[in-house]
Amino acid sequence: MSQRTERRGGIHVDQSDLLCKNGCGYYGNAAWQALCSKCWREEYQKVRHKQIQDDWALAAKLQREEEAAYASSHGSQAQPPPQSSNPQPGHASLGPFSKFEEKKTNEKTRKVTTVKKFFSPSSRSAPKKETQEGKTPSPSLSRRASFDTEQVSKDFMDFLKNLQKPGREIHKQCRAFIVTMSSKKDLGADELSECVQDFYQNLSDRLLGHFKGSSESVEQVMDQVEKYIMTRLYKSVFCPETSDDEKKDLATQNRIRALHWVTIEMLCLSFDEEIPEVSENVVKAITDVIEMDSKRVPRDKLSCITRCSKHIFSAIRITKKEPASADDFLPALIYIVLKANPPRLQSNIQYITRFCNPSRLMSGEDGYYFTNLCCAAAFIEKLDAQSLNLSPEEFERYMSGQASPRSSDGVWSSAPPPDPINPVLAQLNTNLEALSGLSTRQEALMEAAQSLQAELLSWPQSVQHEVTGILKKYPLEVPPRHVPAIDDNDDVDNDNLPPPLTPQVFAG
Repeated sequence: MSQRTERRGGIHVDQSDLLCKNGCGYYGNAAWQALCSKCWREEYQKVRHKQIQDDWALAAKLQREEEAAYASSHGSQAQPPPQSSNPQPGHASLGPFSKFEEKKTNEKTRKVTTVKKFFSPSSRSAPKKETQEGKTPSPSLSRRASFDTEQVSKDFMDFLKNLQKPGREIHKQCRAFIVTMSSKKDLGADELSECVQDFYQNLSDRLLGHFKGSSESVEQVMDQVEKYIMTRLYKSVFCPETSDDEKKDLATQNRIRALHWVTIEMLCLSFDEEIPEVSENVVKAITDVIEMDSKRVPRDKLSCITRCSKHIFSAIRITKKEPASADDFLPALIYIVLKANPPRLQSNIQYITRFCNPSRLMSGEDGYYFTNLCCAAAFIEKLDAQSLNLSPEEFERYMSGQASPRSSDGVWSSAPPPDPINPVLAQLNTNLEALSGLSTRQEALMEAAQSLQAELLSWPQSVQHEVTGILKKYPLEVPPRHVPAIDDNDDVDNDNLPPPLTPQVFAG
């Protein structure tokens, strides 16, 4: 951004420094020379238009010189060559023409170099030396990316069904644009950004005419268009081969690692991490800014930044017991970035800057928080002794690892400090110990479960074996059942029975 003022007792950035330097009222961006996206596009269009005119003028000049040289060479060939001055025929006519060819070659070299600045990969960044094989994602990541792409495409189609005829036209234009962009992989990052932003602008203008100036409806459609397009193009436009984003990421990561000793006191933060609510918000803010790298859509990355910033404001408000101010926010954001060391920070910032819907970066809370993140990244790159209220000697000792800072009654000492009790680190250690204990218990439980399973599998066989052995040792013999026959003659009780009745006949 523009000039930052650093004061004793903290880091301060005037809110006017966050705005576009043209005074349009929108938020500026360091990547756009402190301009907003609208003013930057206007300036870029002017420079590109002027460059194209210069290229055309140079081409016309070369054409005229070539025609004049061609006419001159043919005119000289029509005349007989002088025999006294040139013993070898043809050299008199080839001399001027060879000089012209040399001049034309030099002019063409300058022309091609100028044109390549706009239509070739950026000359400011060296091409990456890594091979494509080194960047091949793992199969699990590829499957996840494919699933996300299919889900986004399905959601996009469901959204466009509500628009009926305009929805079909929007889908047709988006697919055509994706096909066009797939053939422009050799373009530089700025040229890719210009193509995407031109598509956003043209589609937004057409939607304004369809919805009759309803900006809310246009924003809803553009959000879905951005999600669909950038999910499909993410692999080819995030950290492209023609940019130096990866180099900047490594430099920023190493810089943050070297600044691991920066404390809350140095930044004069309004944080009291001994308060559980504050500690929890700090952990959530760190998690959100790290999670930004896992998102594929610029709007989703902005949402991570917004959530991180809101957690920071909550931590400040709980500590101060009053609403947080903008002067408190930026130092706290710097502290969170230093503690989180987000992966590919510069690539994510550049990706949002190049391919996000420009209206989100120009105004609103998303634009404000993103502008502050850009300021925090720029501050970390230029962090020096004066910024932290240290002497140059102390700063160098801390950076080299020869000493560590310790705050004791306002005096900074180079003696090795005792390990500070940081509530966040203490909570993390407690969680790690709990996870370690749970892991040990889980391993013991798994061993017991496997042993029980083996026993259950072998139990029927052991029972069968024991039953078989017992039957062999003690065979079961069932003797036949003897039932004695009954003879009426042997029945003693029959003698006591009366004689049977005899029939009698009575006369009528």
